[in-house]
Amino acid sequence: MMNRIPKKAYTTEFKELAVKRVSDGEAISVVVRELGLSDQTLRNWIKASSEGKLKGAGTKVVTPEAMELSRLRAEVARLKRENEIIKKAVAYFAKDVL
Repeated sequence: MMNRIPKKAYTTEFKELAVKRVSDGEAISVVVRELGLSDQTLRNWIKASSEGKLKGAGTKVVTPEAMELSRLRAEVARLKRENEIIKKAVAYFAKDVL
């Protein structure tokens, strides 16, 4: 039996902000990394926005603080991954020295 990852609900405002960042010229890869989204999710939102069908949970407004928190969480996750890579590289090269 597979454990399913719960689906996140994003507000319309959050989706519109993410789409606007891309339409303003920011790279999709940068936006998804900072907001903790998947690449395909953002691409789906961009397509839905161009068709006028972008909808969201709409139950709460995403504050700038919530956006910053989301960005910081994504950055922490990225830094942890980078740190693991560095640890593995150090162990690999230390093995050659000894």
